Amino acid sequence: MNTPLFIAKRYLFSKKSVHAINIISGISAFGVLVGTAALIIILSAFNGLERMILTMYSTFTPELRIEPATGKFFHIDSVDQKWLKDNPKVLYYAEVLQEKVLLRYGENQFIATLRGSQADLPKTKQADSLIAWGSYDLRRNNEDLAVIGSAVQGYLGINIEDDFSEILVYSPRKGAGSSINPADEFNVRGIKPAGVLRPQQQLDDYLITPLSFAKEVIGEYDRISAIEIDLKEDAVVSTFQKTLSDQLGAGFVVKDRGQQNPTLYKILNSEKWAIFLILTFVLIIAILNIIGSLTMLVIDKQKDVVILQSLGANQSFIKKIFFSEGMFISMVGCIIGMVIGLLFCLLQQHFGFIKMSGMNMVTDVYPIAIKWRDFLVVFLTVFCIATIASFVSSRLSIKNTGEQLS
Repeated sequence: MNTPLFIAKRYLFSKKSVHAINIISGISAFGVLVGTAALIIILSAFNGLERMILTMYSTFTPELRIEPATGKFFHIDSVDQKWLKDNPKVLYYAEVLQEKVLLRYGENQFIATLRGSQADLPKTKQADSLIAWGSYDLRRNNEDLAVIGSAVQGYLGINIEDDFSEILVYSPRKGAGSSINPADEFNVRGIKPAGVLRPQQQLDDYLITPLSFAKEVIGEYDRISAIEIDLKEDAVVSTFQKTLSDQLGAGFVVKDRGQQNPTLYKILNSEKWAIFLILTFVLIIAILNIIGSLTMLVIDKQKDVVILQSLGANQSFIKKIFFSEGMFISMVGCIIGMVIGLLFCLLQQHFGFIKMSGMNMVTDVYPIAIKWRDFLVVFLTVFCIATIASFVSSRLSIKNTGEQLS
């Protein structure tokens, strides 16, 4: 039996001669409890927001995207699409043509990003959840339609219920020289809007159309901007990315979702861990209360210390007792805090009692995503801080007590 641990456990639950010691120990444990629970809840909330945002972007952001290493376009035949089509790990792939264009609607103008994609992709069904107005239809009754970003709709004042007005799309004509009539230098096509996307920074200036329409406007019939690939569930994205990069060679770049939206991923991660660090400082302050608690406990147990020393216990033995006491206080608060944090997250997932009022999002319930890695990180954080605080406080307390006894 580990004697210092046994004595520390008895001290933890035994009644002290000075009632204030019990209060201070309880406050120390409660501070650790609150800090731990807050860390679990905040990390889970950020996980939920991250998952929701990435789910929204994943509708338009594929798992892998093939782009030319230089320039904006590449020839379709330069990529072995038969290999992609026959590969058992590929769920589907699509050609994408993307370019800046000028839009006109009535008297209003706007510079937008024209994105041409295939109208029959499975993702078009998922995209309906991101539509704020209308529907995600790129083709209806043999007529090309467009889905527009919120900025396009706002700047141009587009009414998608107006069947008599079209969005005019202008793109410089390839190889066109100077002309008496400036309109001859542009490819111009008209298209009706079918839906408006919810406000999203990276999609606000989009005009999404069928690929064939984009080819006519941009004037690129044999070249595309990218090939977007989504994989089956059993495929490892990083492994497939490396295999595809090796096959394509130096002329192409294969990007995963993080590389396609580096700013978004950096912001999500930096905000999450910035909040984690702030709450960790709060947790440090709470755990430092252990120093005061142990100091008062050592004073309260001076007679016990003298008895133990008379029985042959050395300074190291005494330090272990109060070090273990500090660790018990911290770990009790940590474990209970993690349990409370977990229960709160589970209740929010099932009942959604905290709402995202006033925010134009896919869901009005604050999202929560539980990751067991976060529990491990929080536990190790509390354990490390508690170890340092308990070690320092036990040494200082015993040193001061030893000087008083001598």
